Amino acid sequence: MSSMAQTTGQTPAEIVQKAENYLNSLKTLKADFTQMAQWNQTNVTGDFYLSRPGKLRFDYDPPVEDFIVADGNFIFYYDGDQEQQSNAPIGATLADFLLRDPISLSGKISVSNVEETLSDYFITLVQTEDPHAGSLTLVFKKEPFALNRWVVVDGQGLQTQVALKNIETGMPLDRNMFYYIDPKHGKERRLNQ
Repeated sequence: MSSMAQTTGQTPAEIVQKAENYLNSLKTLKADFTQMAQWNQTNVTGDFYLSRPGKLRFDYDPPVEDFIVADGNFIFYYDGDQEQQSNAPIGATLADFLLRDPISLSGKISVSNVEETLSDYFITLVQTEDPHAGSLTLVFKKEPFALNRWVVVDGQGLQTQVALKNIETGMPLDRNMFYYIDPKHGKERRLNQ
């Protein structure tokens, strides 16, 4: 682990522990998000929901009809342009890191870098067994301490950033929002039954 400008006097290990404690304290979260993709220079917005362990949802604002939902076992990707759904076991995706309970920033995941600016902490994570497969950088606002964005860099070096705002935590969320429902046919699909 390396660190940049240390302005709080905390060591990289203390910053990582603080982030791990914060992430494990999250049970539910709701936020507006902006997704910025480097490869096609587009920004899209929408709503993000998290219900730990195992569940999340990204609903994109119109005209985009895409959505992503994790039901506890699988993560579903719906492509509105193609009107097609694909899915994968959560454990085979980057989402697994945020959805497991407890969250651990060690073991299958390794911290490759810790940096600090005047307002934020940056913690970069890689897969321990395949560190060149890509990375996930979590950005935490210092005051009040909160996750406010993340940056995914895939194996080809392409970058996608998701920024959160209007974050609320600890509220009840309807469990039905975390099931895949086909937009065309209104049918629920649960692979875990």
